[in-house]
Amino acid sequence: MSHFTDLAHQYIDGEWKPGSGSWDIIDFNPYTGEKLASITVATADEVDRAYRAAERAQTAWAETNPYTRRLVFERALRIVEDREEEIAETIVAELGGTRLKAAFELHLAKEFLREAIQLALRPEGRILPSPVDGKENRVYRVPVGVVGVISPFNFPFLLSIKSVAPALALGNAVVLKPHQNTPICGGTLVAKVLEEAGLPAGLLNVVVTDIAEIGDALLTHPVPKVISFTGSDKVGRHVATVCAQNFKHAVLELGGNSALIVLDDADVDYAVDAAVFSRFVHQGQVCMAANRILVDRTLEEEFTEKFVAKVKTLRVGDPADPATHIGPLINSQQAESVAAVVDQTVAAGATALLHGTVEGNLVSPSVLTGIAADAPVLSQEIFGPVALVIPFDGEEEAVRIANDTPYGLSGAVHTGDVERGVRVAKRIHTGMIHINDGTVHDEPIVPFGGEKHSGVGRLNGDAMVESFTTQKWISIQHGRSRFPF
Repeated sequence: MSHFTDLAHQYIDGEWKPGSGSWDIIDFNPYTGEKLASITVATADEVDRAYRAAERAQTAWAETNPYTRRLVFERALRIVEDREEEIAETIVAELGGTRLKAAFELHLAKEFLREAIQLALRPEGRILPSPVDGKENRVYRVPVGVVGVISPFNFPFLLSIKSVAPALALGNAVVLKPHQNTPICGGTLVAKVLEEAGLPAGLLNVVVTDIAEIGDALLTHPVPKVISFTGSDKVGRHVATVCAQNFKHAVLELGGNSALIVLDDADVDYAVDAAVFSRFVHQGQVCMAANRILVDRTLEEEFTEKFVAKVKTLRVGDPADPATHIGPLINSQQAESVAAVVDQTVAAGATALLHGTVEGNLVSPSVLTGIAADAPVLSQEIFGPVALVIPFDGEEEAVRIANDTPYGLSGAVHTGDVERGVRVAKRIHTGMIHINDGTVHDEPIVPFGGEKHSGVGRLNGDAMVESFTTQKWISIQHGRSRFPF
């Protein structure tokens, strides 16, 4: 794991240096507990240096021919393809992702790099008519300037690249702060790939730090115009508030509490497969996970029996073993809080068809049913391998239960009648929902994002242009205007 030590630095203005804070962030392997690296935190002063470097480098980059800019992302894609095995091992070691999950994350990261190549050429100007004779109205799409990106621990490589690459492709510079638990995959590894791909110094800066050290410096700094944040709704609310106070645009991709709905005419075996994957992929640490599985009462017995039987076959253990389905949660606090939620829900009267155990950061699956309608567990996001099976009587009740949550990120509807599924899907207050499929999907050109507490704004495709560029009106008076005085 020598490359962990190589990447355990701040990356500011093209230089790899230790931070100058008074303490270290320790990067642990969540499965073995092995220390992978320690990184001295960046201070508010270093955040300032990163933003100033970005500001200086951005001017020339914005003027660089977009056909030239896109070459960086073509090379970055080749580097990721060449180092795929090494990056996969890093994902397994740093965040306890299974081999399957690492492959899934890398597949998507490559798709988003391919899209970044296209995005460089996406912004288009317009010429609009004017009520004033002789006047020509030009509307230009220009980069916002500097973008701050804050990425989470669950898909750190993908979710950093997902904002960083488009922002850069569109002519901006970026300061990236990865999550403390994944500083390499979510931060310095991304910088290394882009540095080797020929991205000029200063355009991407990575600060590995913590609120305890820098407070809100990343958000209040005068340089960034847009903050792209992926994480919890609690922190997202704070980010949104601080950004609004400082006239910054916030793009927020937050938590979820998605419902996978199994209607009475669904293919039960297929719905079981979709539900098991949607709930337990990456140990359930996925914002789009099927937190709640809603099943029509006529199918409840058959579905539940088959669902529990399939969940029992999932292998919990070493994420480096290709046969493992469920690896560790990211840290002991997460493992303990997930176990506590299960115990509290059972103590309040729910039935545990499977009651997971905790061993280190490994939490084995729980399947709970018979949950009271007002139980707090139904309206919160559980970032762990816990499935809630909730029966309903008919479509109306399914829609009501699905919508009874502060979140609205993803969802799924299983039915033998596709158009019936679409009718139900249209009534669910959510940013994304899938018919006869799982709840965990992301594609490069489809608008990705949530409603309610699940976020503000969209990413991917045209939404990237919307988020990371701004419009500028330049008018030309070819004749002469008449001024009233």
